[in-house]
Amino acid sequence: MRIRTLYQHTARYSPETLAYVDQIADGKVEIRTIDELVERLIICDEAVAFIPTRDDRQVALELRHPGLVRYLIKVFEFMWGRAVPLDAGAPYETAADGITDIQHSIAKLLVEGHVDEAIARRLGMNVRTCRAHIAKLATALGSGSRAQLGFLIAQSGILNQNG
Repeated sequence: MRIRTLYQHTARYSPETLAYVDQIADGKVEIRTIDELVERLIICDEAVAFIPTRDDRQVALELRHPGLVRYLIKVFEFMWGRAVPLDAGAPYETAADGITDIQHSIAKLLVEGHVDEAIARRLGMNVRTCRAHIAKLATALGSGSRAQLGFLIAQSGILNQNG
């Protein structure tokens, strides 16, 4: 049996998650991290999938329709291809432009109109950490206000870069 698991990049800094990973790491488990996950998804034997039905993730919907399961497999494979192996370097390293990968992700979500709380939730971090990244992004771009930050993000071209 092979298990592939995706976590958000922030899991790399969670002692609880890393301890769990150490427990299950037996050569049959591959773990990668990605900046943003769509939602929890479990696929078994390419025949059945489970997705949460509530925000608290305590109840799951079992899907057996072959078309739906194939679609969810494609979604997972897309995310897996964009993810970074857990044992690879840190995904938050600063790029040549002085902006980290996570700050690129935050910039994208900011210009999409998301509020700090939504950005933090989507990226798996607390709001204070998210705001600290926004402040660093603003400093890197020379912004003095949120409106100016949006303008500078668009003007800088960082949304056109990989990140």
